[in-house]
Amino acid sequence: MTQQNEIVTQPVHPAPLTTRMLQGAGIALILIIIFLALAGKGDPSWPKSWIVKPLVVVPLAGAIGGLFFYYMDYLRYQGGWRKVVAILLSLLVYMIGLWLGTVLGLDGTMWD
Repeated sequence: MTQQNEIVTQPVHPAPLTTRMLQGAGIALILIIIFLALAGKGDPSWPKSWIVKPLVVVPLAGAIGGLFFYYMDYLRYQGGWRKVVAILLSLLVYMIGLWLGTVLGLDGTMWD
C-alpha cells in the first residue's frame, strides 16, 4: 500500500488577466468621464467627435496598468517588503500610465 500526499497549491493569480485589465480600464473610464464632465464644453473649432479620443485612449492606458498589476502578483505573493514594493510600484505605474493616457487622449483639444 502506497501513501500519496496531495499537495494543494493556490494559484498565483487570484483573478484572471481580463478581470484586472477591465478593472484598470473601468477606473480610468470613470475618472476621464468625471474630468470631461467638470471641464465644461469644448472649443467650437474642435471636431464634433473630439470626445471619443479621450474616452478610448485613457481606458486603454488603464488596461495596461491593470496588466502590470496582474504581472506583479508573483512579487506580491512573496510577502514582506516585496509585497509593499509590488503594490507601490503597481500604483506608480498605473498613475503614470493614466497621466500619459490622459495627455495623449486630450492632445489637440483641451491640451493643445
